[in-house]
Amino acid sequence: IGNDGFAAIRKGIYVDKTELISFINGTLGTTNKLTCVSRPRRFGKSFAAKMLCAYYDKSCESHALFKGLKIAEDPSFEQYLNQYDVIYLDITEFTSDAFVKGTMADVVTNLEQQVIDELCTVYPDIPRQDSLPHMLYSIADATGNKFIFIIDEWDALFRENQRDTFLQESYLRLLRGLFKN
Repeated sequence: IGNDGFAAIRKGIYVDKTELISFINGTLGTTNKLTCVSRPRRFGKSFAAKMLCAYYDKSCESHALFKGLKIAEDPSFEQYLNQYDVIYLDITEFTSDAFVKGTMADVVTNLEQQVIDELCTVYPDIPRQDSLPHMLYSIADATGNKFIFIIDEWDALFRENQRDTFLQESYLRLLRGLFKN
């Protein structure tokens, strides 16, 4: 996703929340590496997600965006800045698209296949795998690259499909497959 979203945010009124990056940097490579930022609606979770994308995504250069912010003073700033493949998922995009197309039952499969398609574009030498976790394992094994997942509105599928337990279980299986190891 790069840093365009955070760059747009920085052009307006911005309250420095970059200490969140310092906290997450402290969890990388530990058993506490999975972080859930839970706040009420309209409290800046999407802004925080864009900030994290700008910081970790190696497809962009973000030094200037973080100049003068608290994270730039942190000892871990340079170590992790723009060092990872970032996979950003806004689950509402997938559920909204599926609702319009009438394919809600396939939303998890479609999400998984769209990410695999993008990974195949970025890593054309890696053979396509049948599942997203397997695709990520193949890429990591072949390249040594590490991924950071940033999932915005991760619970949208549950809010919008409260009675579809099959769909919810399918989504949870995908999340477990991605994050268990």
